[in-house]
Amino acid sequence: MTLNSLQYEFRQPFRVPARAAYDWCTDFRPSDGSLFPRKWRRAVRRLSDDALILTDTTWPNGRARAIRRLVRLNPGGLGWTNTHLSGPFLHSQYWYRIVPDGPRSSHLEFTGMRLVRSRAPLGSATRARLARTEWADDSGLWRDRMAPAMERDLGAGPRRRT
Repeated sequence: MTLNSLQYEFRQPFRVPARAAYDWCTDFRPSDGSLFPRKWRRAVRRLSDDALILTDTTWPNGRARAIRRLVRLNPGGLGWTNTHLSGPFLHSQYWYRIVPDGPRSSHLEFTGMRLVRSRAPLGSATRARLARTEWADDSGLWRDRMAPAMERDLGAGPRRRT
């Protein structure tokens, strides 16, 4: 088996202050599963004030699959990391940072470093296509589900269409 690294980045704007966005994003709870488009169950185990283990269970193809993740918090830098400890993307890492844009707005800077297994090394075109798919899935989740839920929870007004 060969490990292939996919890297992708995106930014997601929020109509809420940076500290409020960070606090919302890092308030991990078992009820977080409702934010995802598929059936999702989450267990949260706090290791320390800046480290926790998330165990997310999904049901792809009708069979339960648990994924354990180590999350490290950096409240001073408004950032956190997420490292897969088990599951199909073992050792993949994701970096999140909330950046203030003004007193009532901010944005997420996301970097994904996903490891994908294959029988042989993947060519650059295949890796680029897979990275675009991951980018579309993750950025779409933040755009369509996470950002609207955050803004609703934190009382931001209706989003304007541009």
